[in-house]
Amino acid sequence: MGLLSKKDAALIKDPLADNNPITIQVLGICSALAITAELEAAIVMSISVLFVLGIGNVVISLMRNIIPSKIRIIVQLIVVAALVIIVDQVLKAFAYELSKTLSVFVGLIITNCIIMGRFEAFALANGPWRSFLDGIGNSLGYGVILIIVAFFRELLGAGTLLGFKVLGDPIEKTGAYKFGYENNGFMLLAPMALIVVGIIIWVQRSRNKALIED
Repeated sequence: MGLLSKKDAALIKDPLADNNPITIQVLGICSALAITAELEAAIVMSISVLFVLGIGNVVISLMRNIIPSKIRIIVQLIVVAALVIIVDQVLKAFAYELSKTLSVFVGLIITNCIIMGRFEAFALANGPWRSFLDGIGNSLGYGVILIIVAFFRELLGAGTLLGFKVLGDPIEKTGAYKFGYENNGFMLLAPMALIVVGIIIWVQRSRNKALIED
């Protein structure tokens, strides 16, 4: 299929569903709890991880034959830290208010289990092209879950999407709410992120019985 063989295409498609890093591998769950109260923050975090993991996988792959085994984790941390600093500086330059909202969570990309896991499990054993595809696939799988969770949390919790009011505006004079809905603040609390992720896992596994462990 064009530039991609079936094996290469699977590197992108599998993490989106049957091998999703959050719902199947249970990695990167902390950010799914922490920054999904707002859809905009979830989108920016997803793009940031896409950049860091895509480029980072390529860098580690290119260096894989010259990295001493004993210090490979240190080298991986240096690579991801450098990329995270770039992301952080770009956010501060072009989206300062959002960078303050994400604050420490951008820095915590450095310790994101998905990134270190793909460096260790894939990039150290494969060429740059396949490593790039693996990074893109896993970051997209991560981002899809973040965006789905943030969509429902912001919509039901604040009645907004990307800051625009969708539900819960009082109708003039009557004081009634659009669609008979009043914002549920509980959706903005971290436990609800875990519940939404749990629902996604339930739906995913109910559609694919092979994912259900004995």
